[in-house]
Amino acid sequence: MRKVLHVGCGQATIANMTPGFQDGSWEEIRFDINPDARPDIVGTITDMVAVESDSVDAVYSSHNLEHVYAHEVPRVLAEFRRVIKPEGFAVVTCPDLESVAAHIAAGKLADPLYQSPAGPISPLDILYGHGAAIARGETYMAHRTGFTRKTLQENAALAGFASLGVRHRPTYFDLWLVATKQPSAKDSIVDLMTRFCR
Repeated sequence: MRKVLHVGCGQATIANMTPGFQDGSWEEIRFDINPDARPDIVGTITDMVAVESDSVDAVYSSHNLEHVYAHEVPRVLAEFRRVIKPEGFAVVTCPDLESVAAHIAAGKLADPLYQSPAGPISPLDILYGHGAAIARGETYMAHRTGFTRKTLQENAALAGFASLGVRHRPTYFDLWLVATKQPSAKDSIVDLMTRFCR
């Protein structure tokens, strides 16, 4: 079994991850800052000291990077890189501020863009964090930075990833990054993106 470290998992499990992780060949290790989520490892993505270097085949991070300060992003991505095996890869998804900005410019800052399991999501929620969760006292849900394709790619390169691919989906207001620890052929990156990104 290959191991995937699911960082910032919350209540989600491998069943909520992309189809590439659901083929029966992956063992999920759940990592979260909130002990109420009942992760395997409680910790912060800025310092994953509880996870050994070169110990997992992949890291999966869904909507975590925006919760740290901009200057911490390369360090977080470097932590992802540190824990994956030499032939490993990271999959990261986060909001796409470029697509959100068009709605803000149209005067729709507080208008719902889509319905999530947590309720309606507006550009304000995407920029600063889900308002309802923050109002419940879950202040770690606040967003402290944001990304475009360009800045996500730049941060991954700063963290030392050798090869990467970035996709944006404007209708879903998200970005997807696949990054490998060792140099990978373009075809390999495309294959990883096809299997492990939405």
